Amino acid sequence: MFHTRVIRRLANLTLTGGVGLLAGCKSLQNDVNVPLPYYPNQLVAECYLQNGVVPRLAVTESVPYLDDGQAIAAGSQVLSLSNGQTVQLPTDVTVTLTLPGGRPLPLRFSPGIDAATGKYYTHTGATPLLAQAGQQFGLDVQDKRGRHVTGTAIVPTRIRIDSAQYRYNALTGANKKAYFTTKWTDPGATNDFYRLMLHKGKPANNSETDSELNDRLFNGQPYAQATTYRFVPGDTVTATLYHIDSLYYAFRQSVRDARNANGNPFAQPAGIRSNVQGGLGIFTVLVSDQRTVYLK
Repeated sequence: MFHTRVIRRLANLTLTGGVGLLAGCKSLQNDVNVPLPYYPNQLVAECYLQNGVVPRLAVTESVPYLDDGQAIAAGSQVLSLSNGQTVQLPTDVTVTLTLPGGRPLPLRFSPGIDAATGKYYTHTGATPLLAQAGQQFGLDVQDKRGRHVTGTAIVPTRIRIDSAQYRYNALTGANKKAYFTTKWTDPGATNDFYRLMLHKGKPANNSETDSELNDRLFNGQPYAQATTYRFVPGDTVTATLYHIDSLYYAFRQSVRDARNANGNPFAQPAGIRSNVQGGLGIFTVLVSDQRTVYLK
């Protein structure tokens, strides 16, 4: 699962001006305290369902932008990540999935870290899900403070990769490199969105490339996405093509914008475009096709 800390660009502004008019003059300083509006912390739910995979999701809590994250909130559990960071997890949250037939499926609070991806989760199921194209799943997240997050997700159709190929440049030795091309055919009757990931070596958390696309320029046509010359003989490249919905596409775009704006005084603040109600986050079903190629 992909996780991001949802931020609110609020700041206490301290304006300090030191002006040396003449040698020996004192610097001038003027401190201005700007009161900030109250920011209510919200539940943040991030859930990616997959066919044949045990359901898991992460529930965290948003905080003001300048919160240092050091104070341990009441009713929270601290989880230590492999990179040395820690994250606070609210423990009074109940999570229920609604299956396509309407049956509720409670998920138990059992925080952990996925050994394959390095991503953390807070709630998990017991058995793999069965998900078919067109089916609808529901999400219900509640805590004891009255916060209530809900969402729905439709299972997309699977779009198959037509081909995954590479081609070398005309150089030799250490300068011999290849670009990689992933090709698929877009359906013509619908507006479609994609996420394409390339992993070099064993697929893991860190991808070689990770991009989102919409079919505005290639609706109903074959399309090929190519990289730069970045691979060498002996590399193993895995292409994973996700057929995603417009809401997940918008969520990923907004996360990217928020990261780019963070810490940039000239950037416009960017909010996270959630697809859940009553809080923040994303609830979606991932459907993918995959090809692995060994570069000779």
